[in-house]
Amino acid sequence: MTHYTEDELVLYYYGELPKPAVVERHLDDCAQCRAAYRAVSGTLSLVVAPRVPERGELYGLEVWQKIRHQLPPQDASWTWTSWSLSWRWLTAAGTVAALCLIVAIGFIAGRVWPPSNSGPAAVARTASSANAAEAAAGTAARQRVLLASVADHLDRSDRVLTDIMNAPAGGNISAEQRWADDLLATSRLYRQDAQAIGEQSVASVLDEIERSLVEIVHSPAQVSAADLEQIRRRIDAASLLFKIRVLQDDLRGRDTAPALPRKTT
Repeated sequence: MTHYTEDELVLYYYGELPKPAVVERHLDDCAQCRAAYRAVSGTLSLVVAPRVPERGELYGLEVWQKIRHQLPPQDASWTWTSWSLSWRWLTAAGTVAALCLIVAIGFIAGRVWPPSNSGPAAVARTASSANAAEAAAGTAARQRVLLASVADHLDRSDRVLTDIMNAPAGGNISAEQRWADDLLATSRLYRQDAQAIGEQSVASVLDEIERSLVEIVHSPAQVSAADLEQIRRRIDAASLLFKIRVLQDDLRGRDTAPALPRKTT
């Protein structure tokens, strides 16, 4: 009589052995195989399959962040220098336009505001209220201009980090290093200004960007595959590109939403 091996009994236990009815009849007739099957089934019954963890809402984005650097590099029709000059010009133009708007509002308010003849106390209160309103308007305008400039800075940083993630292994990253060095000084200024107005979340992301930019700037221009992979892993480990894009969306949303008191954490 031919006996079943232990591997065949394991397959039978999990229902993967063909002709299970034949195996059952054999086990009824063969005491040796029946005893072997009892030992196998007793051991396998102690094995508990691990619970598969549920995937979070950001699972798809996390997978994309891990595989995006493996995709072929994209062909950009514009050089980074053109992008950098364009964004600098737009940022400067936006700042000048905001200042002109504040001056115009102040001039018009001075023209149409009715004079008060209620005595020195009323005049003092009116002047104090006007100064407070002007200071608040100036602070809000500076904050709006700063956050708009930070949003542009995040977009440029996103481009540099994306180019690093898509750079060929062992390639030359001297162009990316020049862009990163150009962004580094600006990032420090924006981070200090964000801390000054209480935007701690913005300052935190800018600090993480600075660390990656410093690492890129101080890497060899002809970067090795190992060094490039280490930079990519640190960017992925911090989910830096994801944080940049979330912060960009937040700043754009605040730019289009009505001005409300904001609490920072």
